[in-house]
Amino acid sequence: MLIDDITITIKGGDGGNGAVSFMRNAKTAKGGPDGGNGGNGGNIFFQGSTDIFDLGEFRYKKKIAAENGVSGRKQNLYGRNGKNIVVRVPVGTRITEISGKTYEITDTATQVALALGGKGGRGNNEFKSATNQAPMQAEDGTLGEEKVVHLELRLIAEVGFIGFPNAGKSSLLKALTRAHPKIGNYPFTTLEPNLGVLPAGLGGDGIVLGDIPGLMEGASKGRGLGIKFLKHVEKTELLVHCIDSTMEDVVKAYKTVRTEFEKYNKILIAKPEIILLTKTDLVDVNGLEKNINKLKKFEKPVLTISIYSKKSIDDFKKFLRAKLKK
Repeated sequence: MLIDDITITIKGGDGGNGAVSFMRNAKTAKGGPDGGNGGNGGNIFFQGSTDIFDLGEFRYKKKIAAENGVSGRKQNLYGRNGKNIVVRVPVGTRITEISGKTYEITDTATQVALALGGKGGRGNNEFKSATNQAPMQAEDGTLGEEKVVHLELRLIAEVGFIGFPNAGKSSLLKALTRAHPKIGNYPFTTLEPNLGVLPAGLGGDGIVLGDIPGLMEGASKGRGLGIKFLKHVEKTELLVHCIDSTMEDVVKAYKTVRTEFEKYNKILIAKPEIILLTKTDLVDVNGLEKNINKLKKFEKPVLTISIYSKKSIDDFKKFLRAKLKK
């Protein structure tokens, strides 16, 4: 199950306390102060990963706490620092603090510090001086930062497949990439976004393709599954609007999805888009040509494809690579 929107609590480790101690051994009956410092608490870092299901661990685990620092001891022994925690979240995750401050996880190398550990307290050895040779004070460690953060995944797919349920998006993703989405002939087969990578052309990088669960009329108001996943198309470079070529009214299908986009976020309307008529093996040439002509009035490129035609699949791959210059 894909978890893409969740709130958790994170806490840095508390610093260890400093020690109050005086040297006592067989040779020294009344030695000077030797209380060590406490260790620092562990920090919590967030780092990107390539696994879109990494937020799933927070479905039941709502709090993450780093290790506390260990208190200082006699003989000037310093307490050990608490271990840091690195939380892996999918690339594309937006982290928002209650204050409104946000962080975007955009790669797998950068670590973002979200909750710092407390500082270890000083032991009484740190307080000795010429005028205070037997200090009785030591510091307690400070508390680690505690925050409530909202994690929201926005998939970073370069190409997003959009359209009604049963428009053939999942089958197309499977045909173009090595992804294995669930496929069936009933509404909402896709219950969560699927990603696949189109192999690179010569000298290029792979293109990340995303199959966004089917939209329907009223999606922007929460009907069906569409509204839950509309955010996942906000970062795409190109939208591929899939329309079943066997539909009676392809124009209505196109307009319905576009209307839901406009209601949700007008930014989506301005994104580069192509119209892709799918399942062309199920319609005759005349019917297909009529649908193409109907959709040309929207002044967007209109392409056709059948997952059973190797040529149409290969042609579409070439089109995508040329469009994204990969």
